[in-house]
Amino acid sequence: MKHHHQYLSLLLLFLTVRCLTPTSAACHVDDETGLLSFKSGIKADPSNMLTSWKKGTDCCTWSGVNCDNNRVTMLFLTGQTDKSNSFLSGTISPSLSKLTFLNGIYFQNLRYLTGPFPTFLFHLPNLKHVYIENSKLSGPIPASVGNLTQLGALSFYFNRFTGPIPSSISRLTPLGQLNLGGNLLTGSIPNGIKNLNNLYVLTLERNRLSGPIPDFFASFPELRSLSLSRNKFTGKIPASISALAPKLIYLELGRNALTGQIPAFLGNFKTLDTLDLGHNMLTGTVPTTLANLTKIFNLDLSHNQLVDPFPQLNVKGIESLDLSYNKFHLKEIPKWVTSSPIIYSLKLANCGIKMKLEDWKPAQTYFYDYIDLSWNQITGSPVGLLNKTDYLVGFWAAGNKLKFNLESLRIVQTLKHLDVSRNLVFGKVPKTVSGLDRLNVSYNHLCGQLPVAKFPASAFSGNDCLCGSPLAACKKA
Repeated sequence: MKHHHQYLSLLLLFLTVRCLTPTSAACHVDDETGLLSFKSGIKADPSNMLTSWKKGTDCCTWSGVNCDNNRVTMLFLTGQTDKSNSFLSGTISPSLSKLTFLNGIYFQNLRYLTGPFPTFLFHLPNLKHVYIENSKLSGPIPASVGNLTQLGALSFYFNRFTGPIPSSISRLTPLGQLNLGGNLLTGSIPNGIKNLNNLYVLTLERNRLSGPIPDFFASFPELRSLSLSRNKFTGKIPASISALAPKLIYLELGRNALTGQIPAFLGNFKTLDTLDLGHNMLTGTVPTTLANLTKIFNLDLSHNQLVDPFPQLNVKGIESLDLSYNKFHLKEIPKWVTSSPIIYSLKLANCGIKMKLEDWKPAQTYFYDYIDLSWNQITGSPVGLLNKTDYLVGFWAAGNKLKFNLESLRIVQTLKHLDVSRNLVFGKVPKTVSGLDRLNVSYNHLCGQLPVAKFPASAFSGNDCLCGSPLAACKKA
């Protein structure tokens, strides 16, 4: 799944703020002092984010600083995740409390900011938006967080906070966004969160939260995104989630321990883009009402105990689909998948597919990044399919009856994962596999000397007559 939705409103806000033109007069001395104290707490700034922060210059012109009427109203410091030197290392100085006109603080992807919950937030009466994301703040979230009653958005996404979510968070009734995902939080979801009636984003994914998911979702008439995946929640999918049908776009409950059946009311979610129920213990059939989800782009029902029949969906263009490791007997790749002009990820491992791969003629292969057809009864050859994919990253087809010459397979530059183990593959292992990150061609009928590569012996074991490192040396003629 692609997780961009929690940043949509933030980006819109940032673009709006960037349009503000700082006034020409110098910034207030308190603001300059507070910012320079913050800089002094930073021990490493290898990409020079704070180079322009110099005493005696107008702080309203400093990088990442926005002003209104000579007072700092916004701090926006963000690291670039694709650049290893784009970070700040150090602590957040409490002197930022001097910036009393601060409206928004956006510290994103700075990676190495440490220390406890930033208490300077309690001394900023005009603060509305807090995004301190992808860093290493730790310790408990204090009960006093409930005093930040003026906030409209609070995000500590991907830090290292521990302990429970304070029940006092129920006092933050103006909140539109609450994002505590990617921490180490434990305990249950406080029932008082139902008081946050203005929420349109609730993200608690990737924690260690447990217990049942509260049945309080009728309290959130504006909710667009609900992300509770990768926790330890138990019990059934709450019935009150049905109240979110008019506006919900993202529903992510995957990788928990949820039981029971997939509720039929999910068919009422006409605006749903993403439905993730994968890696739970759901049973029964997939409700036929899911055929009403014509706008669904991402569907993950994998790793449950779901049984036939799987309904015919009326989706116009699925982007990613994962039905792997249930108890389905699909027999073939569904037509509504084959016809999608935009699909990039198809995972149908162990789905009871019995077909010749050449008979599958997808509407497009250009966008495919991932294809997983492992552990089915597929015959034929993937050569024609894979030779038409220019950007494939992973192809998994272990445990089928595919028969083809491995040397005829075009391995594109983007391909990083290839698993065709336990098939009927023959020929030699080509040199082009050296560009892969992971390879498994074990238990086939391959022969000849192996090319120089970094893969373990297990990647090649169980073949007819492969030789050379990491297997036994080839016999001299």
